[in-house]
Amino acid sequence: MKNYLFIISFGLLLLTACSNYNAVVKADDFAAKYNLANELYDGKLYEKAIVLYEQIYQHSPKSAEGELSYYRLAKSYFQVEDYYMAQYYYSAYMQRFPYSVKNEEVLFMVALCSVKNSPEHSLDQTETELAINNVQQFIDRYPQSYLIDSCNAIIDQLQFKLETKQYDQVKLYDKTQNYKAAVTSGELFLEAHGQSFFSEEINYVVVKNSYFLTLNSIDSKKSERNEQTNERFRTFALRHPQSKYTQELSDYIDKLSEKTTEK
Repeated sequence: MKNYLFIISFGLLLLTACSNYNAVVKADDFAAKYNLANELYDGKLYEKAIVLYEQIYQHSPKSAEGELSYYRLAKSYFQVEDYYMAQYYYSAYMQRFPYSVKNEEVLFMVALCSVKNSPEHSLDQTETELAINNVQQFIDRYPQSYLIDSCNAIIDQLQFKLETKQYDQVKLYDKTQNYKAAVTSGELFLEAHGQSFFSEEINYVVVKNSYFLTLNSIDSKKSERNEQTNERFRTFALRHPQSKYTQELSDYIDKLSEKTTEK
C-alpha cells in the first residue's frame, strides 16, 4: 500500500512539474530550473530534463550544479538512445572537469556509446573499429577497474563481428568463383584471426579455391600454383587433422598430381 501511495504521489508531482515546465524554461529562476530538471530526470522524462540542464550549465558552468547538469545531460542522451550526443557530452565532460571522481565511469560510457553505435556486421565496420579502440583506451587507463572483465567481453564481441564481416566476404568470393580473391582474402583472414571460430572453414575455402585457381591458370603459372596448393593443403591438414573437409581436399590434391603426371 505504501508503495502504491508513493507511486501516486510521485506521479502527481511529475504532473505538477510538467504543468509548470514551460514557465520554468522561460523564466530566469535557475534554482527552480535545477529543481525541476532533477525531478524530471528522476521521473525519466529525459527530453524535458535535457533542455533545463543545458540552461543551467550555460548559466553557471563552474558550479556544482553546472557540473552535475553536464553529467546528467550525457546520461539523459544515453537514456534516449542518442548515443552520438551522449558520447559528445561524456567526452566533453572529461575535458571540462578533468579531476572529477566520475571520470572512470565517464570514460567507460564514452566507449559504451561507441559500442552502441557499432552497426550490424553486414554494414561498414568503421564504428566497430572505433569502439574497440575506445574500449582498449579505457583498459589502458584504468587497468585495475572493476569494469575490465566487461571490457574484455565487449572487445571479444566486437572482434567477432569484424571476423564475421570478413568471413562473409571470403565466402562471397568463394560462392561467385572468384578464386584468386577467395584465396587472398582467406589468407588475410587467417593471418589476422588464426584462432577464429571460422578458421577451419576459411582454411578449407583457401585450399579449394587454390585448386580451382591452379586448374584455370595459364600454363606458365600452373607449376607455381600447384606447389602453393599442395603447401596450403599440408598446412590445412596440420591445423585440422580431424576435419570433415580433409577427404574432399585430398581428392583435389590427387587430381592435381594426376594432371602433373600426365604431362
